[in-house]
Amino acid sequence: MGQGDESERIVINVGGTRHQTYRSTLRTLPGTRLAWLAEPDAHSHFDYDPRADEFFFDRHPGVFAHILNYYRTGKLHCPADVCGPLYEEELAFWGIDETDVEPCCWMTYRQHRDAEEALDSFGGAPLDNSADDADADGPGDSGDGEDELEMTKRLALSDSPDGRPGGFWRRWQPRIWALFEDPYSSRYARYVAFASLFFILVSITTFCLETHERFNPIVNKTEIENVRNGTQVRYYREAETEAFLTYIEGVCVVWFTFEFLMRVVFCPNKVEFIKNSLNIIDFVAILPFYLEVGLSGLSSKAAKDVLGFLRVVRFVRILRIFKLTRHFVGLRVLGHTLRASTNEFLLLIIFLALGVLIFATMIYYAERIGAQPNDPSASEHTHFKNIPIGFWWAVVTMTTLGYGDMYPQTWSGMLVGALCALAGVLTIAMPVPVIVNNFGMYYSLAMAKQKLPKKKKKHIPRPPQLGSPNYCKSVVNSPHHSTQSDTCPLAQEEILEINRAVGLLDHLPWTARSAPSVLPCPFTCVSCPSPLL
Repeated sequence: MGQGDESERIVINVGGTRHQTYRSTLRTLPGTRLAWLAEPDAHSHFDYDPRADEFFFDRHPGVFAHILNYYRTGKLHCPADVCGPLYEEELAFWGIDETDVEPCCWMTYRQHRDAEEALDSFGGAPLDNSADDADADGPGDSGDGEDELEMTKRLALSDSPDGRPGGFWRRWQPRIWALFEDPYSSRYARYVAFASLFFILVSITTFCLETHERFNPIVNKTEIENVRNGTQVRYYREAETEAFLTYIEGVCVVWFTFEFLMRVVFCPNKVEFIKNSLNIIDFVAILPFYLEVGLSGLSSKAAKDVLGFLRVVRFVRILRIFKLTRHFVGLRVLGHTLRASTNEFLLLIIFLALGVLIFATMIYYAERIGAQPNDPSASEHTHFKNIPIGFWWAVVTMTTLGYGDMYPQTWSGMLVGALCALAGVLTIAMPVPVIVNNFGMYYSLAMAKQKLPKKKKKHIPRPPQLGSPNYCKSVVNSPHHSTQSDTCPLAQEEILEINRAVGLLDHLPWTARSAPSVLPCPFTCVSCPSPLL
């Protein structure tokens, strides 16, 4: 029987679009759904219309055209106008392995997974700041009991089997935690976020003003020291910070301490809380103030030494600027971009290190060409006395800063300097677009996640109820003769959807996914005694 034989042809209607091919073409990929259409008894297992002599599948017709071409050509391409998850579902339905996608289309196929991974990388700090949450009724409320239940489940705070919070503590712990952790969870959380932002800005401003000479007047001090024969009075002058700046910093520290303690007490996972770098920064920025206040009244030498050290490490207060990442999406995006671009940064450092080493060596020997005959070191006429000094010049030149503190003075050195500047521009320009693209991707995904509407619960088909017209109805009376068995009350496609919804489909072999004779029914009824999976 050749391909030209009329009986060898088969018509497949997918989503209203008729596709015609040969049965031998469908047999090229054994074990797939289309290959089963070429079997002699396929009419009894699939939705077959004898009048039109065609099989019907209510699937995406555009994707099916690419899948059918895969049977014809042996090359599976991914359409650019189809969303990745949809294409992935279609491949799973037709029994095609995703690894068969051609390399030219693999990046297009993987785009949706990269986007999902990028969205998941934002962690538990939701980016949703929609106006719906602005009408929340209480701290941590989103205005919906279902949202509260979902938050409780997400934080693993529910002990009851039905997922409802149990007890006063279980009910309020996620609310208070969201109040201080997620600025977009409720209206009151926004108020707390604004207060935290205000104190952060005030604390940083105070830190900067403390270094200004206007707020550090010189005062005369007297100190009585004990000596062997009695006491000795010592007079000295010291810069002393204005007291009102210390009081302002104290008020800010009180707020940060309150905020930190509330987050510690109501945190659902203390271990993860301790591991978080932002929480470590909070603690390190608060601790020196209390140590300084506690040691300020002591006069021992050891206490003064510790006090002097604490005054030096006051710079850790500037780390509070990182707390702004909780309130600004752009800063979180920047942090994710830096982490995602680690390989590019390492590549950039390697390129710069190689260039610095090469051009520092070249400039050192190039400058020695113009040395005077009576100069034994050959370096009196140039700034480049040795190669390590040339490292600084090479870094400044390759990054196109050009401070001008060191510059070549010979024609050969100028030539090396020109090459160094050009190499620096090219070296830095190569990894930078990748980093910029990462930032653009993360930022666009963050903006999209902000505007995501609240998802509705996914519909899962229910079995026919007792007393309904279709309960255990025979397929003889059904217009779709080949999609239901004589004993199962549900259509094959409904069973597949239910299995997919409850996560059972991935554990079944392909033969069990489509063959009604071996596909177990997930329900128990009078005429379908198959037990519930």
